[in-house]
Formats: sequence, structure tokens, C-alpha cells
Amino acid sequence: MPFSWQPRLPSPPPEALFKREPLPAPPHRSSRKRQALRILAVAVVVLSFTAQVSGFIGKASSWLRWGAIAAVIYLGVPLLYRYLRSNVLWRLRNKLALTYILIGLSPVVLFFLLVCLSSYVAAGQFAIHLAVTRLISHLEELALENGAVSHHLASMIREGADLSNLVMPELELREMDVHDPTSSQLRRQTAAFLDNKPLPLVKIIGNARSPLPLPDWFAHGNISAKHAIVIDGQSVYLTAINRRDAGNGHTITLISSVLIDRQLMTLVASGLGSAGLVPTLSEDERPVSSTTKGQQAFGDRTLSNDEINRVSGGSEPPPANALDVRVGFVSALPVMHLDSGTPASIPIRVESRPSVLYQQLFGSSLSGLKNYVRISFIVICVLFALIEALALYMAMRLSRTITQSVEDLYAATLSIDQGDLSHRIKVHRVDQLADLSHSFNRMTWSLQRLLEEQKEKERMQNELSIAQEVQENLFPLASVQIPTLELHGVCRPARSVSGDYYDFLVFHNDSVSQTRATGLGIALGDISGKGISAALLMAMLHSAVRAYRFASEELVFSESSLAALMAARGEDALSDCGEIFESPGRIMSLLNRHLYRSTQPEKYATLFLAHYDAASSRLTYSTAGQLPPFVLKTDGTLLRLDLGGTVVGLMDGMRYDEGCITLESGDILIAYSDGVTEPENDFGDFGEERLIDVVRQHRHLPLEVISSEVLQALDAWIGNEEQPDDITLVLARQI
Repeated sequence: MPFSWQPRLPSPPPEALFKREPLPAPPHRSSRKRQALRILAVAVVVLSFTAQVSGFIGKASSWLRWGAIAAVIYLGVPLLYRYLRSNVLWRLRNKLALTYILIGLSPVVLFFLLVCLSSYVAAGQFAIHLAVTRLISHLEELALENGAVSHHLASMIREGADLSNLVMPELELREMDVHDPTSSQLRRQTAAFLDNKPLPLVKIIGNARSPLPLPDWFAHGNISAKHAIVIDGQSVYLTAINRRDAGNGHTITLISSVLIDRQLMTLVASGLGSAGLVPTLSEDERPVSSTTKGQQAFGDRTLSNDEINRVSGGSEPPPANALDVRVGFVSALPVMHLDSGTPASIPIRVESRPSVLYQQLFGSSLSGLKNYVRISFIVICVLFALIEALALYMAMRLSRTITQSVEDLYAATLSIDQGDLSHRIKVHRVDQLADLSHSFNRMTWSLQRLLEEQKEKERMQNELSIAQEVQENLFPLASVQIPTLELHGVCRPARSVSGDYYDFLVFHNDSVSQTRATGLGIALGDISGKGISAALLMAMLHSAVRAYRFASEELVFSESSLAALMAARGEDALSDCGEIFESPGRIMSLLNRHLYRSTQPEKYATLFLAHYDAASSRLTYSTAGQLPPFVLKTDGTLLRLDLGGTVVGLMDGMRYDEGCITLESGDILIAYSDGVTEPENDFGDFGEERLIDVVRQHRHLPLEVISSEVLQALDAWIGNEEQPDDITLVLARQI
């Protein structure tokens, strides 16, 4: 189509804005859901009684009861939400009250939870710290004793002591009393190695069959002392290793270890609560002597599976009050593998209570500090409660003011919905809500005026639609084609109506029968300005050009007119008459005079006129301020048709030059308005070169396809921006 236009649907009349359509009746799904909910509630009660029966019936009823409870929750929660939303929360006052309560309580609840969580974590970490510190303290004590013993043994060997009967009565140690968990002595095992070979000891705890052998990484390393919590197989030990120079190229190595068992963990958890370790099992576990199934031997003791899998000691302290909750926390205890010397970690768990931890933290000053903290906390809670109550009271007062204004506005909207534009809200306050009521009253006062303006706008829109239809009929309704020339034109307006103009005027050998086309007139113009005024001037220019065309046919083929002209002017009158309307320059002069004398001084138009002779394929043209068209030759060269003069309608008495060119087969005439070449983006104008490149690239395709490709290239160049000007393109190709 040469001119694309779609009529707009008419707007509904203003009275339809106030016509209240009845709402469709809601489905009865909620009633069916409520009935099903009642049945399920009864089923839950019945199944709860039958679940007390022993046997298969009781078990089946118990499972069915949980299924019925899940179904009640699935159906009941949406119904409850719908009921609250449609009944309780429908009123704005209830919504605001609930909102204020949530806003007021949420920070308090979140703050309370944050304090409780932080206190719990801090108490758990403090308990873990105390337990680990006590283990490290025992380890350091063991390291000091082992260092002293190894130094004494090295001195005795240097003095020539008998290695087969090595006695150290002054360093003899006592075993810990297993019935006294507060005893400071631990069950220690000691093994000595002379030049990395076992050395028997007398009157010292332990012997060469100690469960901790001399590890290779220490025996062949350069380390002289090492103490750490080590893991060997399924047991964890406090271990200290010292190596001393014994003279004559000998070295003595002493390993002291304390098994972390229930007695040691009871000592660690003393005054704290309960503490336990979960040893990590090693893949290359060293074999131990077996006793019975589920047990392992350690020295002169037998360890059960419970002691192997989890070593714990102490007991949970009783609560001091209702708020003295149990605090259990798990952390990682750094250990070392005995065989490889690589670091690792095992879980350690301590269970205590805040009162015990506070006793460990503050000691004897806990009682006074505890009372001070309790009183301070109560005072802060009372202060918060008073602030919350005051905030709630003020919120309810404010919500009452807001909801009253909303109710007045709601009643006013119902009146306006019924068409009562005289309704006014009574205002008794001075605040923003009162200003809102005043604004609503002003809105109802101006609504009638706006409705009248809407009617006027719709009338103008209808008239504009009629103008669109009229302008659509001014353009050629389809592609015009004569035997020697193929033509196509398109105009896409930037607004509702276009200020651009193009037309095809076919000349025939007979003005009545129109049996054979002898020539063609091509017109393309651009009116100054946009909108309705440009469209009206375009229609005027269109009528003037076509009037001259029809006048030419009448004058050329009317015998009476020819005779009158010959009698008045002589023999040459016939040829003069025929050339007037085949000369674009002469027609341009007539159009200039016509527009100058019938329009305002600031109105003018740019125009391109051409006459094509079908017999000779000659194109005679004249350009009046219009962008010069191009002729794309078959060999790729371009000819610019730039002869003519200034714009038409601006000055009187203008003369226009004209040019002539003969079209060969395949030559394409490209005529266009400034809306084709002047659209801009970040890269500049679309320009003549891009237009010619698109036509040259698709020159062998139908003219409709070439025109479509040009418009697509323009759309891609413009992008998402609004089309800046009317786009008009005329293509003609010599057949």
C-alpha cells in the first residue's frame, strides 16, 4: 500500500464512564471448601479416639489422623486468610491497627531474639574456651615434667648409670586418684628410648610397652621437643616428647602421655558442667591388644565402645531458675596425628548453664552484678512497654483520623459513580487529608468541564480520521505501471496526516477512451510545516497539479479549443499548447503563482515535477527546492537531477529551468523527501549514500521490495526514537 493508515476505534461516550456494570457472581467454591473442612475436622476427632485402640486399627487411625490434619491445614489456612482479608481486614482502620502492632512488636521481638542468640553463642564459646584452656594447661604441665625427667635421665647416663637398672626415686610420680576428680595428678605413661631404641625404666609410671611409640617424624627429625594433643588410633592423648644429648654420641628420648579419658574430662569439666570429645578414627590405626568383643586394652584398663567413640566427663549442673537454660556448644579442638605429625581437629562439646558460666567469669562478685543486671533489665522492659503503649495509642488516634477521611472519600466516590457530580465532602480539619478532600471537591467541580472537553476532543478526533481518509484517497491507490516504465511510491507520515505529497499522472492518446498511455507525469513535494495545516496545503497542491493535467488533456484533444487558439495566435498555437503541459518548468511557474496568491507568505512547498515520454523514454524534469532525485544507471553510475529553481509559493514571478535525460533499460529513478535522508542517530544522518547503497544492493528486485528494504534500513537507523519527519519515496524503473 502506498499510504499506511489504520482508523482508530471511537472512544466510549462520557456517560459510559459512570455506568456501573454488575459484578459477576463469585463461584461457590468457598462453601464447598468449608463443608469439606467441617467433615475433615470431625474425621480428625474420630481418628484421634480410634488411634488409642491397640493393634492394626490404632496404627492405621494414627496415620490417617495425620493425613486428615494436613488436609485441614491445607484447606483451613486459605479460608482463614480469605475470611480475615474480606471481613476483618477490609476496613482500613483494622489494617492500620494491625500494621502499627506489627511495626511496634517486630523490632522488639527481633531485638530479643538477637540478644538471646548472641548470648547463647557467647556463652557456648566461653564454655568451649574454658575447657580447651584447661586441657592446654594440663598439657603444658605435662611438658614441663617430661622436660625435667628427660634432662635428669640424660645426666644419669652421662655419669655412667647402669642402663639395665635405671632408677629415679626423686622423680617418682603418683597416680591420680580415680575417685577424686579434683586431684591434680594424672594417669601418665612414660617411655624412654636410647638412640631410638626402647630403654627400660624402674619405679616410674609406664614402661617400654607404652601405647605411644616413638614416631618416625620425630626420631629422624631435627626437633628436640614437641608437646601437643595427639590422636593415635581411636584414642586421644596429652603428649610431650623431649630429646636430650646423653654423651658419647648417645641421645635419649622421653615420651610422656596422658590418655584423655573420663577422669581427665571430669577434671576439665569441674565447675563447668559436662565436656566431651569425639575422637577421629585413623585409617592406619595401630593394632592394640584385644580382650573381648567391643572392648580394647589400655595399660591395665579396658576401654568400652562408649569410651572409644565418645570421651566425656562431668555432669550437667542443675538450673538456678527458669531462665537458666542449658547451653550446649560444639567446636573444633586442634590435634595432631601421632604417626604422620600432620595437624587435624576433632569435635569438642561442652554443656553448661549461664549461671555457672557467670560464676566462672565474675567469681564472687556475681551476686551483686546479677541483681544489678536483673533490675536494669526490668527497668528497660518497663520503659519499652510504656513507649510501645504510647506509640500504639497515638497510632490509633492517627488511624482514626486517616480512616475517617478515607470513608468520606469512599462515600464521595460512590456518589460520583452514580453520576452525582454535585456531591461535596464536608471538611472540618486543617491537615493534608483535609487538603485531599478539598482537592476531591475541586475535581468533581471540574469533572463536568473535562467531560465537555472530552466530547470536543472526540469530535476533533473524528474529523481528523475523516481527514486521514480523504488524504489516503489523494495518493495513488496502487502501483502505477505503463508498458515502458515501472513505478512505485510510498508515504509514511510522522503524525496522523502527512505534509508530503507524491502523485503519478498518466497521459493517454485519447482523453475519452484512454486506449494507450503516451506519457507519465511524476510529482513529489514536501510542504513546509507538519500537521493539519501542511496536510491542507498538500491537498491544495495535489488539486492544482491534477487540474493542470486534466486541463492539458482537454486542451490538446478538444477540436474547438484548438481552432480557437489557432485563430487567435496563428499557426504555431497548436505546438505551443501541447508543450505547455508537457513542460515541468512551465507548470512549476504556474503552481508558484497559484500558491503565492492563495496562501500566507510563510507557506511554501518544495516540489519535483517530471514528464516521461513513453515513445522516446525521455524524462523531462524540474526541481523547485526539493532534494535532487537520482538516476541509478545500469553500469552503477549516478546522475543527479538538480536543474530547476527555488521553492514554490514563496515569491511571485519565478522561472524554473528544466532538464532532460533519456532512460535506458534497467535505469532506476530515485526521488525522495528529506524524511528519508535526514534522520539522525549517534553516527549522524542516514544520508544519500546509504539510500543509494540499499537501492543498488536490491536493484534487480521488484520496486515494492526495494522500497520495503529502504524503510527497514531507516527504521533500524532511527531505532526506538520517534520518526522525526514524513517519509516519502518514489521509484521508477525503465523496462
